[in-house]
Amino acid sequence: MKLTKAKSRRRIHNRIRKKIQGTATRPRLAVFRSNKAIYCQLIDDLNGVTLAAASSLEKEIAAGTSSKTEQATAVGKHLGERAKSKGIEAIVFDRGGYLYHGRIKALADGARAGGLNF
Repeated sequence: MKLTKAKSRRRIHNRIRKKIQGTATRPRLAVFRSNKAIYCQLIDDLNGVTLAAASSLEKEIAAGTSSKTEQATAVGKHLGERAKSKGIEAIVFDRGGYLYHGRIKALADGARAGGLNF
């Protein structure tokens, strides 16, 4: 039986999650991409807490950009600023089973521009 696109992405995501883990000093940057928005959060997997989050649904980000790729870049920069204010500089990038292309790449580049190292 053929896998659906969502199930295939979920299998890839599980394969990635076996290899990476976020800590308090180096949290995991988890990305979720829907058709309309993009969401990301910094997660400490050892304690099971979210340290910072950002999405394209926030008023500052949604108002200033037009395309979804520009929104993803703005979300990455915004998350980078929030992480810097909490003293986080190094992260582990979790692309969530999506290809490192388009909006996912734009978010990663925005996070790097915001001051995160990965």
